[in-house]
Amino acid sequence: MTSRAHSLRCVWGGLGVAVASLALLGCSGGHDEDLAQWMAQQRASVRPKVLDIQPPAAYQPQPYEGASGPTPFSEERLIRMLRSDAASGALSRLIESEMRRHREPLEDFPLDAIAMVGLLDMGGRRVALVRANGLLYQVATGHYLGQNYGRVTAISDHHITLREVVQDAAGEWVERTATLQLQEGTGQ
Repeated sequence: MTSRAHSLRCVWGGLGVAVASLALLGCSGGHDEDLAQWMAQQRASVRPKVLDIQPPAAYQPQPYEGASGPTPFSEERLIRMLRSDAASGALSRLIESEMRRHREPLEDFPLDAIAMVGLLDMGGRRVALVRANGLLYQVATGHYLGQNYGRVTAISDHHITLREVVQDAAGEWVERTATLQLQEGTGQ
């Protein structure tokens, strides 16, 4: 291809771009005014509907009557409920005797949070050492541990045996045996 042919081709290409640009400019003139006029008419003809707002209901304060009753988390409320169940025959004698006695400090901890860490012989009587919440306690036969009314029935060299009172799947109170194993090497 020669340089003259190349020059003619560039001229015709440039001319084509110029004609296309003029055609596009010719198409865009005048329509903007029609569109703007139509939009103004539409805005003027449409009126928004404003719904009336209903006034709020007047506040009627109610007196608080719960102050005279027991708190929802008190033992008194639980005991009252259990006594009403006992009156209706739903509460067994197992739990009745447990509810009447004074609770011991180790009953505040679940059994899995208590560890047997040692054993003492105090004048022929076995006493187990248990750790709960970082403190050591002495436990003898007849003491209570855990949150299921666990009464210590036996203390051996390697474990503590407990009798617990729990509810079964039917809601009946039953006894079960639990053990607390000696935790060797827990010198914390």
